[in-house]
Amino acid sequence: MSSPTANWEKVGDRFYRKIKLYDAVFDQDLELENYIVAGAPYGGAIALFRDTDKLQTYRGTQAAKSSIDVYSYAGKLIRRINWDKGAVRGLGWSEDERLLVIADDGTVRCYNDLQGDFTQFSLGFGAEQHKVRACRFWPSGFVAILTNNHLITVVSYGEPRPKLLAVPPEEGIHSWAVIPPAYALSRSVEVLVAIGQTIYLVDSSDTEDRVLPNGPFNHISVSPNGLYVTLYTDDGMVWVITSDFQNKIGEYESRAKTPPKDVQWCGNDAVMLAWEDEVHLIGPNGASLKYYFDGWVHLIPDLDGVRLITNDACEFLQKVPDCTEDVFKLGSNSPASVLLDAVDQLERKSPKADENIRLIRSNLPDAVGTCVQAAGQEFNVHWQKQLLKAASLGKSILDLYSSDDFVDTCEALRMLNAVRDYRIGLPISYDQYRRLTPEKLVQRLIDRHEYLLAIRLSEYLRLPTNKVYVHWASQKVRTSLDDEDTICNTVVHRLDNKPGISFEVVARAAYDEGRSHLATQLLNHETRAGKQVPLLLAMEEPEIALDKALESGDTDLVFYVLLQLKKKLPLASFFRLLTNRPIATAVVEASARGQDQELLKDLYYQDDRRLDGANLLFSEALNQTAPQTKVDKLKLAAKLLGDSKDPSSTLYSRSYAEAQALIRVQASLDQDLDAHYSGLSLNETLLRLITTGYGKRAIKIQSDFKLPEKTWWWLRLRGLVIKRDWGEIEEVSKQRRSPIGWEPFFNEVLGAGNQKLAGIFVPKCTALSAQERSEMWVKCGMIVKAGEELVKAKDVNGLEELREKASGSNVAEIQKMIAQFASRR
Repeated sequence: MSSPTANWEKVGDRFYRKIKLYDAVFDQDLELENYIVAGAPYGGAIALFRDTDKLQTYRGTQAAKSSIDVYSYAGKLIRRINWDKGAVRGLGWSEDERLLVIADDGTVRCYNDLQGDFTQFSLGFGAEQHKVRACRFWPSGFVAILTNNHLITVVSYGEPRPKLLAVPPEEGIHSWAVIPPAYALSRSVEVLVAIGQTIYLVDSSDTEDRVLPNGPFNHISVSPNGLYVTLYTDDGMVWVITSDFQNKIGEYESRAKTPPKDVQWCGNDAVMLAWEDEVHLIGPNGASLKYYFDGWVHLIPDLDGVRLITNDACEFLQKVPDCTEDVFKLGSNSPASVLLDAVDQLERKSPKADENIRLIRSNLPDAVGTCVQAAGQEFNVHWQKQLLKAASLGKSILDLYSSDDFVDTCEALRMLNAVRDYRIGLPISYDQYRRLTPEKLVQRLIDRHEYLLAIRLSEYLRLPTNKVYVHWASQKVRTSLDDEDTICNTVVHRLDNKPGISFEVVARAAYDEGRSHLATQLLNHETRAGKQVPLLLAMEEPEIALDKALESGDTDLVFYVLLQLKKKLPLASFFRLLTNRPIATAVVEASARGQDQELLKDLYYQDDRRLDGANLLFSEALNQTAPQTKVDKLKLAAKLLGDSKDPSSTLYSRSYAEAQALIRVQASLDQDLDAHYSGLSLNETLLRLITTGYGKRAIKIQSDFKLPEKTWWWLRLRGLVIKRDWGEIEEVSKQRRSPIGWEPFFNEVLGAGNQKLAGIFVPKCTALSAQERSEMWVKCGMIVKAGEELVKAKDVNGLEELREKASGSNVAEIQKMIAQFASRR
């Protein structure tokens, strides 16, 4: 096994290593120099598009068709996306591996997976007229520059809202770069533009000249952390300055006669200049290193290094991590290096292993931690194992040591080694994996249709697997050539008893492919009605959707279905759906009662519910203000009941007729008496007439409407009391009988405060007992009369109780009555 330091090169006081990830990446006839190349962050996919601005070798009509080819870093073609929008001016990736393609007319397509599905929007702001010149990307957005120097930014791919930045000078632009919002001082996107001899800083509101000498600058590159900026001058000098343009960090003279094709940062500590087949690595203080290649090389920067892409190989150039340098550096005597040597000695069964352990005994915990960290940074499986063996040896000697980091690193390396395999082609480093997270790494495997590996990694990391199964099933129903029944059985058999599975997603995929029958079959296995119903509605299956909603027992879901069906279907078809579905009918009726009276009328008419329809017209009549409108509504209600076979319809018809008559009477009263009677009930109308002195009119109306005698007497009594017409009440008391009895007269008059008149009615209450009449006399303040009632009833005890209530001369009178009873004994 070769030494781990064999690919190390020293740049200044630091080491850099170039790790070969894959061999024979692309065919030799693929002319990389004629392609725009963009790589997704964290070891994602590579997108290639033939640069239309360069002359190319003619390869026939088939090869001349434009397409965007998506590869893995191992050179495996993942997808060929047809392109029909003309010249591509921007090709980039988001952090979650969405491909962004910007055409010269300002059209932006966002490919949400690696299979060609996309969303599209336009930049606007004159992009279609002036055309897009170029684009610069960061993980969550991009900036496009037009031929008229206008800058348009999109800061979110999820909700793209193009925004025009401040306009820089109209002179020719030599180069430009973007400072993402997360690293800009203004916390919004900033653009560095090289115009003339200087550089302008452009943000959303202003353009500021940074007043730099020694321009023009052919390249500008911003470090990943946004703290530093690299400038390449026209005379071959490289400047590294702080992003606030206050301090110059270093400079380098390339001595090149032609400017480089690309300038990128390698992490945050070094800068790379790339020509066709030559790359310069510039470290701190102007130290440099040169690499030479047999063909064209493309630089793809990432979080902790740069990937070098040629036809022959894919390599990763990065600064050697501190932990790795601590272990493997030539001549290192660090505890971690000694611990690793102890493992080697132990395998040789040499006693020197024990000496090494005793030598670093006090620093053993740090040595174990360093070996674990170095193992995570290694791409070579042999050295991963050796470092983990060293960590395991040191861990076994320690009395107390937390193994969490060791276990986490072992799990991560097993997964990273699996996805780094050339058949998968995800050369992700440990630091990139920590930033990406396991869930998103599994999602990348799903997008590549590596379902088996995705399931195994999810189970290994104790992550839910339902997303993997659902994606597999969705692709199965989209692409399988089997008959629909076979596809359904295969999918159901595979997904059966799997937790968290949503058949609705699979069914929607089938429906989108035009397989409606298959979609319906799959939906039958969806247990959640809330997921079934929306898709059934979209599939034009109203009856099934309504039945599923009714079976769920969720009235909100039933209401949602009915609302959607009412919008889509003709009214007659909508009502036919309600037939034999009483719950749905009840929901429609309850909703329409307060919101859509016309729909309620149509429903009653469709169901031949004449009585309900008539009652609805009656309630509408009550809400009208114009008398004639009320009468017309009541006539319609009566007409609706004309042919009804309901036995109660006759009673309702008579009530409607009486209501019409009452409305006419009230209209006449309003006009004749200049008062407001409309809207009152019959009893309220009579009561108002009595209290206002129109008793004769009240008697006539009572006669016309055949008001019951008892009701009339009650209304008359209350009207006279309200009017305080004591004389009329006294005349009434002279009558021999009252249909309502005389006690109501006593109570009403007494309640009005006329005790004397109330006393007239006490003797007439012959149906009451003497004791009850005595109480009535007491309420009138006539104690002696109360005593006389008790004397007639020979109630001595009542008299004694009455004496307690008496006062003044009344006490003597009651005492005389009691004495009369005593003398008789």
